[in-house]
This record gives sequence, structure tokens and C-alpha cells, in this order.
Amino acid sequence: MTAKPNYVISDDELENLLTRYTRDITAQERAGRFDPISGRDEEIDHMTLILLQRLRKNVMLLGGAGVGKTALFIGLAQWITQNKVPDMLKGSRIIELEMSMIGAGSQSRADLEGRLMPIIKGVAERNAARKAPPIIFCIDEIHQLMLAFKASSYDGIADLMKPYLTAGDLYVIGATTREEYEDYVTVEPAIDRRFQKIHLGTPDAPMTLNILMNLKANFEKHYKIEISREACAHVVKLTDRYIRNRNNPDKSILALDHACARYVKNGGKTSLDKASLEAAVASEAGIDAEAVK
Repeated sequence: MTAKPNYVISDDELENLLTRYTRDITAQERAGRFDPISGRDEEIDHMTLILLQRLRKNVMLLGGAGVGKTALFIGLAQWITQNKVPDMLKGSRIIELEMSMIGAGSQSRADLEGRLMPIIKGVAERNAARKAPPIIFCIDEIHQLMLAFKASSYDGIADLMKPYLTAGDLYVIGATTREEYEDYVTVEPAIDRRFQKIHLGTPDAPMTLNILMNLKANFEKHYKIEISREACAHVVKLTDRYIRNRNNPDKSILALDHACARYVKNGGKTSLDKASLEAAVASEAGIDAEAVK
């Protein structure tokens, strides 16, 4: 019988910390909290390839705001819960480190590190023991943890992870924009070289339409109305034309949600109409509704 590892951070202590200060994305996915993630199979497949590797098994997702970087955290969790990943990753937990949760109520930097370090150590020693599926950290806006990012109260936190990244005991998926990566991560070569990059482009109109078509069933269930393919195509066309300062799929998803809410508020009970879509896009774009057609 194999002896149970004598962990420095006990199971109970680690689970309490994870419950209090992180978000278990795989648990939330099993509870049905998320919409299906579509159109990013190639990127999720690339993530799994990196996570399987022995050495540089950390992922950096790079792309503009709204293109779906953090949606890939959920997409990977969906692949895991659906057993679409290789055996080494089956049963893995996707844990999002939310620094705002970890730092909430802390009185000093020492308090913050006192919460974070047991989480890092507890996860690292379990990953090193390989007695259970890996625990994978996800960190949005990861550039805020770099020493060079002085605007953040969490700057330099990445240095605390460096020894565990070097040893290969942590799996980390970070997300940030290309500009912020260049400004704040590449200036710290010891961190930069431990990540493999995946660049996310902005989805084109057909890809965005496909994403909306995969999401519309949940919108229909929530609002108790019908949403046609034509309505989805219309919102993609309008957001591309009138909302130039934001990216798909985010802008089309939000505009569709806005349009459904507007339609129901105005007494609509059947199929989402063009007028609601056009009014929603006008509102999101900050222009007169008469200008949107």
C-alpha cells in the first residue's frame, strides 16, 4: 500500500484556502454555470499540448480585449469535464487565482503573501507528488503581477511563483494583451521564458455568428423568446459596422443580451426583432438609434 504523502499544507488547509480565495472553474462547469465555448478548439488543443509537457508547461494567452482569452479557461474546463483531454489531464482542476479575492481585507503585503503562499505551496507539492490529477492555475491580467507594473498592489507576486515554475511543479495559464505582455512581462526574462505563447486573433464574422448560434439556446431559455439565425447574423453585422472600438465575440454577445432584455422589457414575447437589435447596438455604440440600420 502506497503511503500518503506528508504534505506541508494539509488537504483541509488547502481546500479551505481554495474555497475562500479562488474560483474553481471545473466545479462551476460541472454545476452548469457557463455557456458552451465554441470556435476555439484549435487554441484549447494547443493549450493541452503545452500542459502535457515536462518542462515549459505554462501557457500565456495573448490577444485584444474581448476576443475570448479568459473564455479559454472555461473552454479547457469543459474539455476536462467532458473527458476530451489526454489521460494525464483527466480529472484536472482549473483554479482561477483572483488577486482581488486574495487581497480583500488584507492589511499589508505580508497578509496578502501569507494567504497566497500556502495556496502556491500546497498546489505545487501535490502536482510534484503526482498522486492526483494536476491543479492548474489560471490568472487573468497576469501582467499586474510583474515587478514592472507599479500601478498594481500585486506587482512582484510572480516572483513568488518563480521557484515553483522553475521546478516544474506549477501549471499556470496567464492571460493578457500583447501590448501589456511586451511592456511588463518580457522585461522579466526569468518569467517570460517559462511560458509558451498562444496568440488569439479576433474572430471574423462567420466565426462570431457560429459562437452566437451556440449561445442562443441559453439566451432563449433565460428570456423565454426565440432568436433566429437571421437575428444573430444581423447583430454581428451591426456591431462590426457601428462598434469599432471593441472586439468580437464580446461585443456581439453583449449586444445580443442587451437586445433581448430590451425586447422583453418592451413586452415582446415571441421572436427577437430587428428593432430591438438596432436599438441595442445604437445604445452600445453611443449613437442615435435612427442611424443604425
